Amino acid sequence: MAQEREAEEAPIHGDVLEAIFSHVPLIHLAPASHVSKAWNRAVSSSLTHVRPIKPWLMVLTQSTRASHVTTLHAYDPRSHVWLQIQHEPSINNKRHASAVRSSHSTLLYTLSPGEFAFSDGKLNLAWHHVPPPRVWRTDPIVARVGQRVVVAGGACEFEDDPLAVEMYDTESSAWVTCQSMPALLKGSTASTWLSVAVVGDAMHVTEKNSGLTYSFDPIARKWKGPFDLRPDQSVYCCITGTLGKRLVVAGLVGEAENMKGVKLWVVKGELGSGMEELGEMPKEMLEKVKSGSELGSVEMTWVGDFVYVRNTSEPEEMVVCEVVDGGLCEWRNVRNAAVNDGTRMVLCGGDVCMEDVQKAMTSEKWRFCMKQL
Repeated sequence: MAQEREAEEAPIHGDVLEAIFSHVPLIHLAPASHVSKAWNRAVSSSLTHVRPIKPWLMVLTQSTRASHVTTLHAYDPRSHVWLQIQHEPSINNKRHASAVRSSHSTLLYTLSPGEFAFSDGKLNLAWHHVPPPRVWRTDPIVARVGQRVVVAGGACEFEDDPLAVEMYDTESSAWVTCQSMPALLKGSTASTWLSVAVVGDAMHVTEKNSGLTYSFDPIARKWKGPFDLRPDQSVYCCITGTLGKRLVVAGLVGEAENMKGVKLWVVKGELGSGMEELGEMPKEMLEKVKSGSELGSVEMTWVGDFVYVRNTSEPEEMVVCEVVDGGLCEWRNVRNAAVNDGTRMVLCGGDVCMEDVQKAMTSEKWRFCMKQL
């Protein structure tokens, strides 16, 4: 009996505990790290050496009838689990509800004549509410580059300059006017026709149909280009994004009425220096995003080393590619637990660390719960 009691009371040490924690979702590791110093060390070591934290995919749904009603979900690719995040409304109120939009995969925002609001990028839980830009826009490009948020194009027809560019500096809390978008983009300044990617201190804007690309420097407030990012003539739509810290082009191959493939190319060095094919979506997964694949129905969300591909007309399932070891593409299907009839859906990425999760879980404003498919 004494031996059995000792065995029951014996603690779990070292590699065994780290291996166990590698299978535990992050929201459960947060309280586990407070059990004891030994558990805290094991959690930290497991996240560092066994199964590191990966950026979350954030999915916000907004009621089409009452736009102030929103629901936030998160997909944790480290543990392959969906979470519903219950939160106090901080985006809209009933009197001034605006449509939430996503831009270049790392930012949620709303724009109205009275206000511009954007998420902070940390789980997209906190929002900044500032005065709107001077030029009224209906479908602009919006991207955060460091401490600056760039708002370009998308201006109404009655505006003097449909290519106007303004930039909000989060440190000075002021809007500044920048060089207008290049004239060659005049016919396609709406975000529907353009793809935006941020790499380092530059914002790259690509016309999806042609691959024509310009680069914007927010410090100099000027544009460079054009550059040709169309990988080859078989690509009819180019969607740019970032994987890790690299600029990547996703090319839809074939024709808008008959998509034959989805390939990824990484841009080598400076723009215009060349491209290298990274991988291709398996044919069996292509069928999941192929239906109704005219321009605009296939969307991509770039999060860390992941790119999520979905067909907006069939949102129940997504295809995700993770780039591992710097260049190996691993493809899989992911069910979308955030789908809800009667809502519109916007996706973006969220960098996550243990401190962010612990802070959110201890706040009275937020509640995390696992969601079963």
